[in-house]
Amino acid sequence: MAGRVLIVDDDADILVAARLLLKREGIACHTEPRPDRIPQLLKDEGFDAVLLDMNFAIGANTGREGFQWLKRILEIDPTLSIVLMTAYGDVGTAVDAMKQGAADFVLKPWQNERLVATLHSALKLTASRREAQELGGKAKELAAALDGPPIPVIGSSPAMARVFTLLDRAAPTEANVLVLGENGTGKEVIAREIHRRSKRRDQVFVSVDLGAVAESLFESELFGHKKGAFTDAREDRVGRLVAANGGTLFLDEIGNLPLHLQSKLLTVLEQRVVVPVGGTKPIPIDVRLISATNMPVEQLNKEGVFRQDLLYRINTVELHLPPLRDRPEDIPALLDHFIGMYARKYNMPPKRVSAEALRRLMAYRWPGNVRALRHAVERAMILAGGEVLEAEDFSLPSTSGQQPAASAPSAAAAAPGGNAALVLDTLDLEAVEKEAIRRALTKHQGNISHAAHDLGITRASLYRRMEKHGL
Repeated sequence: MAGRVLIVDDDADILVAARLLLKREGIACHTEPRPDRIPQLLKDEGFDAVLLDMNFAIGANTGREGFQWLKRILEIDPTLSIVLMTAYGDVGTAVDAMKQGAADFVLKPWQNERLVATLHSALKLTASRREAQELGGKAKELAAALDGPPIPVIGSSPAMARVFTLLDRAAPTEANVLVLGENGTGKEVIAREIHRRSKRRDQVFVSVDLGAVAESLFESELFGHKKGAFTDAREDRVGRLVAANGGTLFLDEIGNLPLHLQSKLLTVLEQRVVVPVGGTKPIPIDVRLISATNMPVEQLNKEGVFRQDLLYRINTVELHLPPLRDRPEDIPALLDHFIGMYARKYNMPPKRVSAEALRRLMAYRWPGNVRALRHAVERAMILAGGEVLEAEDFSLPSTSGQQPAASAPSAAAAAPGGNAALVLDTLDLEAVEKEAIRRALTKHQGNISHAAHDLGITRASLYRRMEKHGL
């Protein structure tokens, strides 16, 4: 074990004996008879352990000076391992030393094998503490980058009142929460609100979209990896679970996780430790888990879709988010919020919504839910010419509750394999694309990953097209 030891004792014979012993064992050391030089030595030179006498004044045998310097050294470098030594020790003194932060305690005259073994252990402890400190620093940097500004949960409808009741009860606890709801209903917003109202509110909130994580990168992304663990692992990486330590971990689209990866996640959640890819040392974690999926809970209960033991682990509390069509009375408040948000973003004066536009907005079914409303408001704020937003500024269909006329197929015939072939009375490619996306989403019950695979495009590309078409 490489490392450097500072030995502090006012007995010259002790210093010589210790230096010769450690030199023979290949441990570098520096000897010092004066304890008052410790702060400067720690500042000027790097040490990995300190072997410290407990009595320096003539005739002293209480160990008081050793305890004072123990405290002072730990204030200077909390990661440093300190081994106390004295000729006047007993069990009580050793226990007090350990309570006050000493790594170990040895009696003089020492046994050479015992002292060497003790210092090796102290050097390993320092290395472990410094690795943990560095890992914690990286984790905080990662968590800060992953976290975002608070987003308010808006709604006073009866449907949202039920959500708030469950939220109020679950948030202050440590219970794992499963948030269910269609795409665009605001599952991450609710997760952040649970965190904000929890006892972990001052710790980090880390969000992971499992649907966007490639299977080959799952372990590296969640558990982290060590340098050299695989071809592109050029440096140590902190996993999201370690980054969330002490705070809240939000796993979005957990229903899309393949079964073999569900097993690995379950093991981590049960054991509460993470082993980075390429590593051997388990890292303890303490996270509050919030998960979300657009899958109905009935589908999650199907054999071969989701592990039941993992489902039991993540859904201590189930929270169902209603679609926007079931709470139209919340639309005016949402409009006010989004109009103000984009007015600030684009440095423009706020605009108001005409009565006809508001009527149409509240009557529309909003298949894309709150996310679609937000994007509709953003487009309207950018493109509208006046101070009042009209219905046409939101690109709404002419008949409420229906899709725009251009996107409605005139007929559909069943194609081989059970797929519907589009037969349109128009050559509008936009309409064809929109209808294809709508059918893929319906077929797969809103599962973005499966719909994107069916359409032969990426998830990100599907999201962009959904936003473009208001789906």
